[in-house]
Amino acid sequence: MTKHIYIYSPSSAIRNKAAFRRGVARLKALGYEVEVDETALAVYQRFAGDDATRLAAITRAAASGADIALIARGGYGLTRILDAIPYKAVAKAIQRGTEFVGLSDFTALQCALLAKTGAVTWAGPAVGEDFGAEGGADDIMEACFDDLVSGQGEGTGWRMPVRDAGLKVKPVHGATLWGGNLCVLTSLLGTPYFPAVEKGVLFIEDTNEHPYRIERMLEQLRMAGVLARQRAIVFGQFTGMRKVPGYDRGFGFDTVVDRLRATLKVPVLAGLPFGHVPTKVLLPVGAKVELAAEGRDVFMVWGHRHGHRAHDHGHAH
Repeated sequence: MTKHIYIYSPSSAIRNKAAFRRGVARLKALGYEVEVDETALAVYQRFAGDDATRLAAITRAAASGADIALIARGGYGLTRILDAIPYKAVAKAIQRGTEFVGLSDFTALQCALLAKTGAVTWAGPAVGEDFGAEGGADDIMEACFDDLVSGQGEGTGWRMPVRDAGLKVKPVHGATLWGGNLCVLTSLLGTPYFPAVEKGVLFIEDTNEHPYRIERMLEQLRMAGVLARQRAIVFGQFTGMRKVPGYDRGFGFDTVVDRLRATLKVPVLAGLPFGHVPTKVLLPVGAKVELAAEGRDVFMVWGHRHGHRAHDHGHAH
């Protein structure tokens, strides 16, 4: 049976229409039935339509009955409408079998949904940047996406950076996987949309943030007590970083990671292939995972997810 993908724009307006068209064409070429939301290309200020338009698009995605509800792109826009999102409708759609996939700004909806309903969503690709990439879509990303669509995906693995070869990591069992974009996540702290996950595995990624800003956000999460309550912190990809010339001497991304390791008892792992990069795995936000490391090799397993959705509610609290 052909799998049905519903594409909608809950955040920023699509500026690169060529990339969007390439992404839609690529998904069709992969054999999916693709439905594009009626306001996917809407523009209002910097957004894909005004707030009411984007809320309606989310509601249509939830009512679509599609196998996958996939965001056109990230950017900014979901934080503004978190108070009005129909969380119950989205959670019901997920229970019925629609998987919600996205990244970046989509972290806001993923966290809010987890906090409000316990529903599981997927950190994964967007249409334009990923399926519509100029040099063609990334093979690993497409394979991971296909695993999700076909119900085959049960985990992921990666190699930590060479400098982490001696890192000792105790295995983690039955921990809630959560996180996403660091900036978006941190902006939810102190709101009803920040998931109160205890003993979880927190993964983070970001783009275009200087090392000092990354550290400042991590410090906020640390001082709020969030980091010490986790079983592991996992760094995904941090891209587009610029050190300030003549100012950041000896202070870079590695310095940030090292300092966090020195101040936390929780293991801090690096190298997860997820973020604003072509090669990205798909991660079930809100699902229970097992995590183990052997030398530089890390394995994260969530098991078979299809058919288990109804039992996942309430685990985040």
